[in-house]
Amino acid sequence: MRDFKKLEVWKGAHEIALSVYLLSSNFPKEEIYGLTSQIRRCAVSIPSNISEGCGRSTENELRRFCDIAMGSASELEYQLLLAFDLNFIQTDTYEKINNELIVLKKRLNAFIQKLKSK
Repeated sequence: MRDFKKLEVWKGAHEIALSVYLLSSNFPKEEIYGLTSQIRRCAVSIPSNISEGCGRSTENELRRFCDIAMGSASELEYQLLLAFDLNFIQTDTYEKINNELIVLKKRLNAFIQKLKSK
């Protein structure tokens, strides 16, 4: 069992989840049960799956949950693009969080590869 709070990849995912919560609070009120809810669930899923994987007993289980987190990161990447295209997010905000997400996906991929090599 690992302490997920010590993992840099988890810290980055947590920061993105916090950012998504803040930026989605400005989405139109009619989206509260639509895109706002979906984008928040997706953002929270990334650090949540890393955390859950850390609580499992084997490296293979951790890797499986990290794979799920990667899927959620890709889903979030699309949802941010959709929010941007709907003009819910300004260009500078979108570019900043999207770049952070790309970095996170690269770090998560490197962590998954490291787990595979063990």
